[in-house]
Amino acid sequence: MYVYDQYDQKILDERVAQYRGQTERYLAGDLSEEEFLPLRLQNGLYVQRLAPMLRVAVPYGLMNSTQLRTIARLSRDFDKGYVHISTRQNIQFNWPELAEVPDMLAELAKVQMHAIQTSGNCIRNTTTDQFAGVARDELVDPRPYCEIIRQWSTLHPEFAFLPRKFKIAVCGTEEDRAAVRAHDIGIELVKNAAGEVGYKVLVGGGLGRTPVIGVEICDYLEKQHLLSYLEAILRVYNQHGRRDNKYKARIKILVKAMGIDAFREAVEAEWAHLKDGPTTLTDAEIERASSFFTEPEYAQIDAAAAEVALAEQGASDPIFANWVKRNTVAHRVDGYRIVNISLKATGYAPGDITDQQLELVADLADRFSFGELRSTHQQNLVLADVPMADLYELWQTLQKSGLATANIGYLTDMICCPGGDYCALANAKSIPVAESIQARFDDMDYVYDLGPLELNISGCMNACGHHHIGHIGILGVDKKGEEFYQVCLGGSQSKDASIGKILGPSFKQEDMADVMEKILGTYVDLRTEEENFLDTYRRVGIAPFKEKVYA
Repeated sequence: MYVYDQYDQKILDERVAQYRGQTERYLAGDLSEEEFLPLRLQNGLYVQRLAPMLRVAVPYGLMNSTQLRTIARLSRDFDKGYVHISTRQNIQFNWPELAEVPDMLAELAKVQMHAIQTSGNCIRNTTTDQFAGVARDELVDPRPYCEIIRQWSTLHPEFAFLPRKFKIAVCGTEEDRAAVRAHDIGIELVKNAAGEVGYKVLVGGGLGRTPVIGVEICDYLEKQHLLSYLEAILRVYNQHGRRDNKYKARIKILVKAMGIDAFREAVEAEWAHLKDGPTTLTDAEIERASSFFTEPEYAQIDAAAAEVALAEQGASDPIFANWVKRNTVAHRVDGYRIVNISLKATGYAPGDITDQQLELVADLADRFSFGELRSTHQQNLVLADVPMADLYELWQTLQKSGLATANIGYLTDMICCPGGDYCALANAKSIPVAESIQARFDDMDYVYDLGPLELNISGCMNACGHHHIGHIGILGVDKKGEEFYQVCLGGSQSKDASIGKILGPSFKQEDMADVMEKILGTYVDLRTEEENFLDTYRRVGIAPFKEKVYA
């Protein structure tokens, strides 16, 4: 992973000192609330319903064990002993004291972490596939390109006050695990006929009040032009994006208003001034970024023997075999597996993890996965490089700590924002709905029989839970001071991305588990043997589900 040099560390330490002074001035009354607002936002600090929330950047979801132990200690010393994994692969503290945030940032800086640009109208954390570098379906490792974007965009003076927040995702695999079509800019790493690496660029995606799937603006961009082309897009947006109405300020609104052809023409005109300029990527710069993502010292493993041994362990312990089947993924290196650690145990808020669990995962990363781990868009964690011979010991340890729920990719592995329990913007609580669905669907044989299923829950139209692109999406709404929930069906975050359609009138919180049962029962009745939920929905449409739910 990328390691800071002296310039990185100096900039970060100076930023912490700067924010400490700003906080002290605010608490002394020398800065007004209005003056302090943009300062705290650019340092990742929100004021939520009951307490501040500090969002820590995890660039493209990659952390080391030392960083994770620091997060655990800070959650214990400055918070309530747990943190939340966000859909942008970041980490959130939900209960810090405003006056103590500079101390937290100073501790984070010691392990090369920060909260810069995790909020505010700027370029946010660049996200990617949680299996980057180890996935079998990977065409190109996206991490060096994410790091190049991170270095270019962090503290970029021209893009510090955009019309609205701006999100970029990068994907280098056959399967899109980064939801690139739901981002302001989505980048797919591709190869041309000559085998040269380049980029397919999508623009104008995004969720919130006006959900839009991104559209292609460039089918093949040569690799040296990545930053200049991104800069051209951002300049057009910065100049022409609306600033009079924050609900119409995202780039998706501008692209839709102009039309993709006119928007592309404006970008090309701007790019003409930037192309082959100072931001042109050289082969040496790409190699420099790539040098930080070298292959670890994999052991020479007899893969056939490892497979036999794993099968024997599974035969003697079916619960372990089920976990391997549901929560581990084939690795590009024979003899290894990618391990997903589910943070979706029944009875716990999706995406939350305690300080003790964090420290345990850090220890496991050191023992089994070269000291590295990843956070995911689905609010889970990943150990990317686990020898197959170590899987049983790893599973036993995870099981003792409540981290071995075998549900990755299934109904109860739901995305869920913190909702009204924390967020001042939320119209309704998300976590109680998630818990009611977890409790209702506790028969894992039934959950597995449903097949792969994405359930996403948001507490308001800001769509932090990405409800629009879940196979089933739930949105909290306010009706005259009461919390209700709207359901949409048919969303997808994959390469065949789609926005879900609203089922009909909203429901009370206590009805949501019953509603889910009717939706899923309809699917089971109508599916063919080979179909998953999304296949069935796309074949039969929304009418049968609506008829059953509102009968």
